[in-house]
Amino acid sequence: MDLMNSRDQGNLNTLTVPIPASHQECMVCGQYDSLELRFRAYENGVEALIQASPKWQGYRGFLHGGMISTLLDAAMTHCLFDHGVEAVTADLKIRFLQPTPCSKLLTLRARLLSKRHHLYHLSADLSCATGLLAQASARFMKRKSS
Repeated sequence: MDLMNSRDQGNLNTLTVPIPASHQECMVCGQYDSLELRFRAYENGVEALIQASPKWQGYRGFLHGGMISTLLDAAMTHCLFDHGVEAVTADLKIRFLQPTPCSKLLTLRARLLSKRHHLYHLSADLSCATGLLAQASARFMKRKSS
């Protein structure tokens, strides 16, 4: 995965959202054998710029729906990290609006919408220069310490 340098993007914060120690082995953003996805604080949420890999395709030239779902879920998880919260996905709803090309630079964003007790409601979207590709909404439950 090729993530763009935040210094090249005027509206991105230069600090990467820190990943808690309990999340270091994540297949998406962990330190070991992961996609190395990194998010930066952005307005009221987080953002990552991604050059997708052809290894993630379903139909030729387009991202697999499972990979799109994974990216959206990871964005919302990192939004919670940016708020100092460790939580797990309770439910996740994805809306695929257009096929997602492997060849385009993709923008992945997530924001916290509300919090009630230990339940968090978030949204995320995936887009490219041609427009919005997918949207997600999810609820997360605060993670119990082990």
